[in-house]
Amino acid sequence: MTEHYNQKRKRKAEFIKPINTLKAKVGSGGLSEDILNRAQALLENNTVDFLPLAEIYLAALMKGIEMAKEADASADKEYIISSMLYPGMQLKANGGMFHYPLVTKIADKLIQFLEVIDEADIEVIEIVLAFHTTMRAVVLGRIKGSGGTHGANLIQALHDACMRYFEKNKGNIGKMIIAEE
Repeated sequence: MTEHYNQKRKRKAEFIKPINTLKAKVGSGGLSEDILNRAQALLENNTVDFLPLAEIYLAALMKGIEMAKEADASADKEYIISSMLYPGMQLKANGGMFHYPLVTKIADKLIQFLEVIDEADIEVIEIVLAFHTTMRAVVLGRIKGSGGTHGANLIQALHDACMRYFEKNKGNIGKMIIAEE
């Protein structure tokens, strides 16, 4: 599958390097192997329920979808897109930590889609709603891991929907680029 659906990115993530207070406390030279192993084990054996956190971000995504549906011509297009992009980023980041890599992959495809669209028209809203519905089904079904063949098929179906959108809306999207796979 191609990154960003062969489209030129219109918005890029801004990386902000915060002050590293933890490093100041620990000092230079890094952490001991024992501490790193214990931290890794804690992450791998994490039993915290992802559902409540995922529901918060899925609700925020739905709020962004509703905002896009109700937007008029004077609405701030970037704000509307970012209201869907931020919860997608949170779902991507937290999916893996809570052993839901399928949510991470689906959210990644959503982010790639939202990074290249010009505006949230009705077709975009339908596609974002499909991403939302799919991630919600994965979380409510407590599908941990990759989801196997079904998971791959879900991701492919969402990817194909995005590609159909860009094929249909070539004139509205801007210059097509070819991304390396």
